[in-house]
Amino acid sequence: MRFDIITVLPELLESPFNHSIVKRAKDKGLVEIEIHNLRNFAKNKQRQVDDYPFGGKAGMVLMIEPINDAINHLKNLHEYDEIIYTSPDGEIFDQKMANTLSLKKNILILCGHYKGIDHRIRENLITREVSIGNYVMTGGEMAAAVMVDSIVRLIPGAIGDESSALSDSFQDDLLAPPVYTRPAEFNGWKVPDILLSGNEAEIDKWKHEQSILRTKELRPDLLKDED
Repeated sequence: MRFDIITVLPELLESPFNHSIVKRAKDKGLVEIEIHNLRNFAKNKQRQVDDYPFGGKAGMVLMIEPINDAINHLKNLHEYDEIIYTSPDGEIFDQKMANTLSLKKNILILCGHYKGIDHRIRENLITREVSIGNYVMTGGEMAAAVMVDSIVRLIPGAIGDESSALSDSFQDDLLAPPVYTRPAEFNGWKVPDILLSGNEAEIDKWKHEQSILRTKELRPDLLKDED
């Protein structure tokens, strides 16, 4: 799988992709992640990629020409399944979307910045707009990092125990059950007896029941479609 990310601040993405599961997936050759500096496609010596918006609104807007040139340059090199723009008014990124995107081969992500991008890019080149939540960040770089991390961990081989990803929160619109490790008792706080019983069927039943209870208590919105 391959990710190409266009950004005005490539240095913000250096650390997130060079540690933990994402780095291991890269080292195994399971994923390629290339970061492209939008300023390399600027038309002037100052490498300017932003300008004032028509209509007099405050703030700056990423210009159409460098973005168009960057996207078309990359499209000449790769065929993309999705060209994603990180935007606060995009569809909310969730586990279902991560699952879907993990099945793709090539994804291009354009990181929003300032007051956004020239809308003609959104109308003509973007295939999907995605938000990681109902709030505004300085730029889309961290949103891109969140998306890539969530997707990469679903690629077969990225995690040592692939069944671990299948039991994560939100995979079945449920939160994960409580987890415990040794010692079995600490400060008088005990691990539930069922987890020490060795009865796998009963343990699985308990975990599912706990997932439902925790979801009802902490995230009832996830159960809105349930009977």
